[in-house]
Amino acid sequence: MDTIPLALFEHLDFSFLTDFPVFAPDPRGRTRDHEPPELLEAVIYCFSREIYSPEEIARELRDELLYLQFGFDYPPSHQSVRRFLTDVALVVERVFEYLVEQVADRDLLDEVYRIDGTDVHADRRDKEASWNYDPTAGESDEESDDSDDTEQETSEEDQDEQPDEDSGGYYYGYGCLVVTTGPKLPVAAAFTEQKKVDQETARRVTQDALAVGNPRWILGDGEFDMLAWHDDCIKDTTVPIAPYNERNASDPYDIEYRVEQRIKEHSDTVRLWQKQLKETYEQRPQVERTIGGCKDCGLETPGVRGRVRVKSHVFLSLCLRLILAIANYERGNNPGKTTLEL
Repeated sequence: MDTIPLALFEHLDFSFLTDFPVFAPDPRGRTRDHEPPELLEAVIYCFSREIYSPEEIARELRDELLYLQFGFDYPPSHQSVRRFLTDVALVVERVFEYLVEQVADRDLLDEVYRIDGTDVHADRRDKEASWNYDPTAGESDEESDDSDDTEQETSEEDQDEQPDEDSGGYYYGYGCLVVTTGPKLPVAAAFTEQKKVDQETARRVTQDALAVGNPRWILGDGEFDMLAWHDDCIKDTTVPIAPYNERNASDPYDIEYRVEQRIKEHSDTVRLWQKQLKETYEQRPQVERTIGGCKDCGLETPGVRGRVRVKSHVFLSLCLRLILAIANYERGNNPGKTTLEL
C-alpha cells in the first residue's frame, strides 16, 4: 500500500488548484498547513480505499508512511479535511474536466460515445434528496426503450409510505447523467435531481463530451428520442442512435431509430443502413459497465448529505475512475481496470 499514492499521481499535476480564488493565498499572509494539490491527492487516495468521511480520511492519514508520501510534514486534522472538502466542492467539476483532457491527450477515447443516466442513492436523512421512480429498473434495454415519459412524483407527505429502495423501481436520492467512451471512461457528466433526464441537460452534457473528442457515433436508449439532441449531434457530424418511440407521435414514422427521420430531413444525399445502425447500437451496454466501474469508485451510495456535498462526492468518484485509468495506462496495464496494478 505504501507505493499506491505515488503510482496513482506520478503522471498528474494538480498545482492548478491554487489558481482558483477559493484556494488563493490568505490576504493576511497566513500560510496553509496543507496545500490543496496534496490534499486532493490524499482525499482521492482515500476514496480508492472506500474511505469518505473527513473523520475517517484524517484517521487514515495518521500513518506516517502514508502522509509523508503526500508531502505532509504532519497529518491533517479532520477539520482541515472538512474545510478542504467544502472548498473543493466549488471547483470539483473543473478538476474532472482537467482529468478528461488528460485521458484525451493519451488517446484513450474512441469513436463511439454512449450516454445514460444512473441513480445516486442518498441517506434517508438527506432533506434535499427526494423519492424518485426508475421505470427501467429490472427491465431489459428493449423494454426500457418503449417506456413512456410519465414521471412518477411523490410528495413529502407520501415519503413514509413508499416501498423499499430495492423494490418497485423506487429509490431515494439524486441522479447523474454520464457520457462514456473508451475503456470505461466518463468524459462528461451532470449531477441531476433524479435519474430521468431532461432535454436541456442531455444537450449540454453531450456538447461537453463532443468538445473533447471526435466520435463517429453516440448511443442512447429510448429516453434520448429528443429532436433537438439529435440535431445537435448531427450538426457536430456525430451520428446519434436512439430507438424511436412512436408513442411520442400521433402519426408515427416507419423507422426503428429517430436518426433515420432526422437524416432524411437534413440531407438528400446521406443515407444510413438500418443494419449498420442496429449493429452499432448493440455496443450501447458498454455504458452500463462504465457506470458500474464508476460505482466501484464510490459513485453508488455517497456517505454524505446535502445536494452540494453529494454532487462533490459524485465528481470525486468520477475523478478517481479517470485517475485509475491514467495510472494503469502509464504503467502498461489495462486502463479499463478499476483497481491499480503495481
